[in-house]
Amino acid sequence: MNSTICPRCGNQTHRLFDGRCKSCFLENFVLAEIAQVLHAKICSGCGARYVKSKWVNYGSLEDVVVHTAEDALFVHAMAQDIEIYIQPRAMTPYLYKVHIEVDAMLLDEMFHQELETEVRILRESCDMCSRISGGYFEAIIQIRATNRIPGDDEQKECMGIINDVLERMRHKGDRLAFISNTLEIKEGTDLYVGSSNAARHICKDINSRMGGSFSESATLQGRKDGKDVYRITFSLRLPEFMPGDIIEHKGKIIEIRRFARHVTGTDIETGARFTADPDELEGALLVAKRKDLPGTTLVAIENNDILVLDPDTYETVTIRKPPMFNAPEGSDIAVVRTSKGLIALADLSG
Repeated sequence: MNSTICPRCGNQTHRLFDGRCKSCFLENFVLAEIAQVLHAKICSGCGARYVKSKWVNYGSLEDVVVHTAEDALFVHAMAQDIEIYIQPRAMTPYLYKVHIEVDAMLLDEMFHQELETEVRILRESCDMCSRISGGYFEAIIQIRATNRIPGDDEQKECMGIINDVLERMRHKGDRLAFISNTLEIKEGTDLYVGSSNAARHICKDINSRMGGSFSESATLQGRKDGKDVYRITFSLRLPEFMPGDIIEHKGKIIEIRRFARHVTGTDIETGARFTADPDELEGALLVAKRKDLPGTTLVAIENNDILVLDPDTYETVTIRKPPMFNAPEGSDIAVVRTSKGLIALADLSG
């Protein structure tokens, strides 16, 4: 094997490391280095961390300190099988002492080094929180319902979907996925959304889970950096009918079970399953909502008929026994008044 001479000590060696033999190289070898003082810029509002010229989301403050130390730690490029242990210790809410241990293989030898540093926390408002406080928005979502006013339960369900979408998009890095303002009006709710892309995803998710439709229109607001700047208004329409609504459609009395991309329900006269596209319900009439139906007394059961008290006149009337009916005499049942007369439902729970 060819050999050479170390220019530092003059000994023969089969290989040079950074221009020195192994012994000379290891005399002043430093496995790892880190600055004595580090700074972590943290958003006082949401806890995001400023790193590499952008704000990113991390978990706890201790996680931020660990990531700051990891980013600043230099380990020799020739090191292999590196293991790093970082232990932060809070001195104050703004100062952490950090103990670091590094183990690695180099030139067939195991090296161990311990380091100490401190991380100082600087708090300020991130881009997202600054925009929220300034009322920034790129889009408006107008939540309405067809031929009615959205109910409180629907509004609550919509907000649950909206929060899920925003959290998912922020996790993917969209720091404009926020609501900067909410305006409650008689017809529904207007939401001012930081990202038009987030607003579009919100509308799609609500339509997918609750039915309805949405449209969008753009308004030119000006120019920035030579480009036109638009704000987009999303008109979100919840469906006219919701689960639990009893409607009259093409001579049938239908109780809606689900209203989304497809409408499913039950023909309360025959018990048959009902399925349709939302557009097919055009012209349907709302008869009643199950939750608002009056309860009345089941007087007697006679073969395929039942005797009940009319909830308006309190007279005993005979009506057809509904499919899958198993209520005992003397119990309360739900009835609905339709163009076909009084119809009983199988039970009060639906």
